Amino acid sequence: MDRKYVDFRLAPDDISAIRFGVSPGHELCHAVRVLQRPEDQPVQWGWLRGVRARVPREPFELMSTVIGADGYFPDFFTATPSWDMAPADEAERLRAVPPELFRADLTKMLARSSGRRHVAIARMMEHPERSRDRIADAWTELWDALLAPVWTQLDRILRADIAVRARRVATEGIAVMVGALHESVTWHGDGVRVRLRRHSELVDCRGSGLVLVPSVMSSHRCAVLTEPPAQPTLFYPAQGVTETWARDPEGASRSLGALLSPARAEILLSAHDPRTTSQVAADCGIAVSTASHHLTVLRNSGLVASVRDGARVLHVRTPLGEALVGATI
Repeated sequence: MDRKYVDFRLAPDDISAIRFGVSPGHELCHAVRVLQRPEDQPVQWGWLRGVRARVPREPFELMSTVIGADGYFPDFFTATPSWDMAPADEAERLRAVPPELFRADLTKMLARSSGRRHVAIARMMEHPERSRDRIADAWTELWDALLAPVWTQLDRILRADIAVRARRVATEGIAVMVGALHESVTWHGDGVRVRLRRHSELVDCRGSGLVLVPSVMSSHRCAVLTEPPAQPTLFYPAQGVTETWARDPEGASRSLGALLSPARAEILLSAHDPRTTSQVAADCGIAVSTASHHLTVLRNSGLVASVRDGARVLHVRTPLGEALVGATI
């Protein structure tokens, strides 16, 4: 099979060559895609159950037409990820996209569409400023319906992930941190290599750097921004995203209230390596049934993830658990 790679070439002596950001626009675009093809994202089914009934039809149809169900979508939705990017900032930035950039991105979508979708995008290009404003209105209405109610939970996961990655840079180096982002990402010589399905490119980031952006809604695949004037960007799946990530804050508060005990603290502190329930019990000197109960509480609190590995289930700290441990030791 012919493999595709995007190589982000960095300046080896630039300690600020890699930085982190968040992108509300990226999250919303992938929320639209989850709604189009929910079978591809079982980890989002918990969130889906809470939003299906309140999806505004016309804004969703417009955004679905522009974004599509897979592959490339317009850079103007995600072109400026930064550490302090808030949803309101993203919406304001979208309304200020220059008409020539708006048309350029829609031209790429036109080449990737057919039938009624092709006709609809062609009509948008005839009046770029009017179409941009319609899309910005649809973006805001969808945001309010789909992600605003869970932005606290989503943002907490993103920032916990960034905290873990940043600490790994300090303790183990950039190469180790990059290699742990996703199975498709490696540190390659003087930069970051990303294996993709359809695209190969060498991107010179010397002087501009590379922004790394965790994502909750695109929880199974990496994506990139490579074309100017967009900042070179790598979107990667955040760690610790489970079907319960969008639960209400009151439920999380109850779980955290049940969390606090010396036994659970010991399990969490020693959960840096994946272990089975039996291994946790042996390491902590407790019964397997007791270890299973404590792991359930930790998992419900979002601090431990349990992943099946063949016949075994392995338990390991999530980024939120890492952030909590990092703040206390």
